[in-house]
Amino acid sequence: MSEREARRPEPLAAHAHVTLDAVARRAGVSLATASRALNGTTRVREELRLRVRAAADLLGYIPNAHAQALAGAAGNTVGVICHDVGDPYFAAIAGGVMRAAAEQDVLVMLASTFREPAREIAYVSMLRAQRARAILLIGSGFEDRAWERTLDAELAPYVRAGGRVAVVSRHRSLRADAVLPENRGGAAALARALLALGHRDFGVLSGPPALTTVADRLAGFREGLAEAGVALRPGAVVHGAFTRDGGYAAARELLAGHPLPTCVFAVTDVMAVGALAAFREAGVRVPHDLSLAGFDDIPLVRELTPALTTVALPLTEMGQHVISLALREPRGTRARVLRVGGDVVLRGSTAPPRPAGLTPS
Repeated sequence: MSEREARRPEPLAAHAHVTLDAVARRAGVSLATASRALNGTTRVREELRLRVRAAADLLGYIPNAHAQALAGAAGNTVGVICHDVGDPYFAAIAGGVMRAAAEQDVLVMLASTFREPAREIAYVSMLRAQRARAILLIGSGFEDRAWERTLDAELAPYVRAGGRVAVVSRHRSLRADAVLPENRGGAAALARALLALGHRDFGVLSGPPALTTVADRLAGFREGLAEAGVALRPGAVVHGAFTRDGGYAAARELLAGHPLPTCVFAVTDVMAVGALAAFREAGVRVPHDLSLAGFDDIPLVRELTPALTTVALPLTEMGQHVISLALREPRGTRARVLRVGGDVVLRGSTAPPRPAGLTPS
């Protein structure tokens, strides 16, 4: 061995598995740019391409051989990108996708973005590299023009090359087949049902306002209240993460305010589960001291004590619908939209409001 070879640094991959994310950070580029530079599906500036390849060589990055093998079976592969497959909402929809895919002998590749817009775009780029037959985006879009433009730049050439794209939930400017749950209408219907129980003072546990699902459900709830001349008081809307822990934290913040509302609407069931735990810890009884409602009707909420009032969506069927839209022939030039209604389901977590002036025990 020469002296020069002896001084050559050993690739980091000899010590640990190196991810594409690590290569992107080392090169100082986005995950999507790193993917494009290494897979060659889209033209990348030569300076960036060389920088990414140098970082990959230095770190000893080895592309996912399994993913590369799948590229050869492009006609039988569908990519599903969701926010978090650990969330029962997305798990139920993804289950519907996989059930329908199995009937057509289609392989499903599943990825979670954990609600990071840049990661969603990077996964789209990777699926393009794998020549997936279709890409399904499962979950809310973002109220972010820059993200929309970047995502469209990834998807447009994929569609022109014959790829299929379909989405679940509203993506404001994305030209794709879509399954649209009636988030706005469902939240308005829930507001009417809660008003019918006698409630006039509400709190809302809301997710990040940049998510279109959050914006639609909050707007619909306000509209339903407005029909009866009821408005949310200042400070009644508390924003948190779109998760169980986010619901718990938002409920704790709501509890710090006085007086408590008589009814709380969590814009997703998962947040409502966290809120129920926070209320229980604080000695606030549901529904005796405060009613609680959610949205989605994930299977878990029927087993809670008390069972959760919610807006029920046919989650498994939504997954089946979205893959059917993506693979259905013949394909026209106009995007197809399937609207899915939600049904208000009143359960034990809601009741008529406590008498005025009563404080939680």
